[in-house]
Amino acid sequence: MPPRADTFDLAALRLSAGEGRAIEFEVALQPFELGGERYAVTPASIPLRLDISRTMHSGWALRLRFEVALEGPCMRCLEPAAPRFAIDAREFDQPGSGEELESPYVVDQQLDLAAWARDALALALPTQLLCRKDCAGLCAVCGENLNTAGPDHQHESEPDPRWAKLRELEL
Repeated sequence: MPPRADTFDLAALRLSAGEGRAIEFEVALQPFELGGERYAVTPASIPLRLDISRTMHSGWALRLRFEVALEGPCMRCLEPAAPRFAIDAREFDQPGSGEELESPYVVDQQLDLAAWARDALALALPTQLLCRKDCAGLCAVCGENLNTAGPDHQHESEPDPRWAKLRELEL
């Protein structure tokens, strides 16, 4: 079982320029709140793989990979949903080379694994979390789940209120 860690000391590896290592960890991620709904991260303790390479001039090339699911209500039909995501994130940290080459997750050779994993997952999320790709949602008139309602589900359309006065005319 990989060790549980929220942060990792990169300096402890004592890598020379060009050297690299692959390390496996477990990180716990807090639930997400999207659209006013709470989505639990499963599994609670995520196994992840961290590839670390030392660059010239005391820099780091980092790659983080893991798979995770979010469990919560579908944003269309409100049924339980558990979409899975495969995350593959990369960071580069080259201190003293400008802000665009410095990772916000590496401070004084300490890598914040939990923050990086959470942000990588957040960036990979679609705009809507659905129970399935072709979710039909709820009927706008009666609120019935259109995934189970069948093709014959329909309502008589309401008359257009702009024509109401014309209906009152007696010809």
